[in-house]
Amino acid sequence: MKLKVCGVSDAEFAIAAARLGVDYLGFIFESSSPRFVTVAKAAEISAALSAEPSRVRLVGVFVKQSVREIVAAMRAARLDIVQLHRRADPEDVAALRGEGFEVWTLAGGAPGDGVLFDSSHGDGETAFRRGPYLSILAGGISSANVGAAAALGPDVIDANGSLETSPGRKDVARLREFLEAFRIAAGQFAAF
Repeated sequence: MKLKVCGVSDAEFAIAAARLGVDYLGFIFESSSPRFVTVAKAAEISAALSAEPSRVRLVGVFVKQSVREIVAAMRAARLDIVQLHRRADPEDVAALRGEGFEVWTLAGGAPGDGVLFDSSHGDGETAFRRGPYLSILAGGISSANVGAAAALGPDVIDANGSLETSPGRKDVARLREFLEAFRIAAGQFAAF
């Protein structure tokens, strides 16, 4: 079981998360989100992470952008995975894969290499299920309930708001607390 921290907006937190062993860091490119980052800011954070020895993978989260805009942002920021946080259509998934990107989609749309089940998002199916894809569970996961989330057997747990002191402001101490609970939970359910 792996961990994604979404809504990353500063290099200091990103570097700390990478050093603590987080598997994926997500950058939200939706301007209405309090966790919004520009492509330039994501590129700055990506560059800072490139000096780190960790193998953290970087995810660009897109809601309304066209395939052309997504490809440009992904290349400019040097990100690894496209997350379409909308009901994706098969053509968009195929086009992004054709550009060489791994694609994660929101449940309820065309499946991607990964499918995100997000209880906090009204546009997708939220009932978790495993399938022939990387299964990603998100939405309100905290230190207090990560054990219950892990018991469902996702491949990736996606944490966001529970790691913040205010919307968009991630806290390393909260991440450490979450990681302790996550590692215990992941160890208990490693047989999945």
